Amino acid sequence: METEHSRIGDDVIREFRDGFRGETLLPGDDGIVVDLAEMNAVVVDPEARTAYAQAGATWGDVDRETQAFGLVTPGGVVSTTGVAGLTLGGGYSNIRRKYGLTVDNLRSVDLVTADGEFLTASEGEREDLFWALRGGGGNFGVVTGFEYDLHELGPEVMVVTAMYPLETAPTVLREWREFVDGAPDEITSQAPLWSVPAHPNFPEEHHGAPVVVVGGMYAGPVAEGKRAMQPLREFGTPLVDLSGPVPYTQAQRGLDPFFPKGELRSYWKSRYLADLSDETIDTIVEYAGSRPSPRTIVPIRARGGAINRIDPTATAFPDRHSPFLLSIDSTWEAPDDDEDNIEWTREFWEAMEPYASDSMYFNFSMEEVGDDTTRATFGGNYGRLVEVKTEYDPENLFRLNQNIEPAR
Repeated sequence: METEHSRIGDDVIREFRDGFRGETLLPGDDGIVVDLAEMNAVVVDPEARTAYAQAGATWGDVDRETQAFGLVTPGGVVSTTGVAGLTLGGGYSNIRRKYGLTVDNLRSVDLVTADGEFLTASEGEREDLFWALRGGGGNFGVVTGFEYDLHELGPEVMVVTAMYPLETAPTVLREWREFVDGAPDEITSQAPLWSVPAHPNFPEEHHGAPVVVVGGMYAGPVAEGKRAMQPLREFGTPLVDLSGPVPYTQAQRGLDPFFPKGELRSYWKSRYLADLSDETIDTIVEYAGSRPSPRTIVPIRARGGAINRIDPTATAFPDRHSPFLLSIDSTWEAPDDDEDNIEWTREFWEAMEPYASDSMYFNFSMEEVGDDTTRATFGGNYGRLVEVKTEYDPENLFRLNQNIEPAR
């Protein structure tokens, strides 16, 4: 019997092949862009606890459809983020410590290869390609659909958002460090350094105030989460505290107003931190205090939990053991401010080198990197990635990315 999944697959491949003949391709810099935005269907099987998402879907699409059945999969924290790029690069979510990365919840992938062949990769079919797609980025083809495992959560979750004055950040981050070190997997927490946005959700008298935000989501019952995360609200006196139970879909849209699609300029870089020592904290706080743009946010994401219980060789995504991920998400409005913001971001990123590993998270890095960085990031997985690349894209058609070159 024909399934909904197979019908979607046939439609997808027809659309892609039509586009490949020139009907939907858009010009790019020294390349082409395949626009899959209209291929955004999401189909949920609540009994099997799986969801199939076409590659043009956003995480808002996925959350809306899965929450109709009280189910979730770890996905993006801005609802307009596309499923494809986030998934192929790894995928950090608000429930990552409980359920792992997005790639850890992937069941199968549909894609079109460089020679126009439509393939499905999974644990039981083209296992080498499926391994590479879980963290290897867009090196192996044009992905047209993803199948994910789902988990019970919602409709409400407990969320903490406590904003402390930036001058207290050295103390707050030291206390946060101790808290996350002993936190259960149900708590996924981060500590962004930011400024209170000029938005109706925040008291007007604090608009623009530099802050350190202690945030977190509890992947479990709301009452348990409220008790378990209460210490995050007691690292001092918050300027603003928006903590409380909210619908999961609302929590997933919480950052949307501050990252309006296509309206702002941005330049991001990232570092995996070997630890969060006092010296590391002081350096982060120093640079956060000199941000050229108040829109710039500097999140420190706690890792661990389910992420590092998976062997680093089980998927192409390699770094499973760094305890923290720092990203420098520089965002501003005017083109005249490009130079100042980019220069500051690069200086900050270089200043963090003594406290970081050699690898980086490519999804939070908005420029191509050299082969040495790619090799360092993938570590022991790099050789196997080259083998898969050589088999599925021997001419390196898909190269305008953090490129893995095929063997020559």
